Amino acid sequence: MPPARAATTELIAVNRHTGLAIDGFDPVAYFTDSAPSVGRPELEVRHAGAAWRFRNEGNRAAFESSPQTYTPAFGGHDPLAIARGSATHGHPQIWTIVANRLYLFFDEGSLAAFLENPEIAIAAAVRRWPEVRRKLAI
Repeated sequence: MPPARAATTELIAVNRHTGLAIDGFDPVAYFTDSAPSVGRPELEVRHAGAAWRFRNEGNRAAFESSPQTYTPAFGGHDPLAIARGSATHGHPQIWTIVANRLYLFFDEGSLAAFLENPEIAIAAAVRRWPEVRRKLAI
């Protein structure tokens, strides 16, 4: 099953076996708790063709009122992979927040390289994202 389109025009990295965005981790918890937290099945919401889970009602409400704030950049794909022209799902436990935006990474090496100069890495990913997005949409 191909990734689903997000309201922000990004394609969401979805686990093809479960349909879960970011493997069921709560996207709001990265901001509120400064840590990843597994969401609960009974607090699941469908958005942009993916199932999103939350650890509490407040986080679910926050996401529902502003999904563009909490949806990971590049739909949860690793920004360094995007900058190289490919889409690689980020791991929900390898992450950072820059300029109030969540970024997920394939591995610790990718995160470390990103953190050396986040502005340059983001700019490179933004330039390549339309091309990569077209490949994902096929």
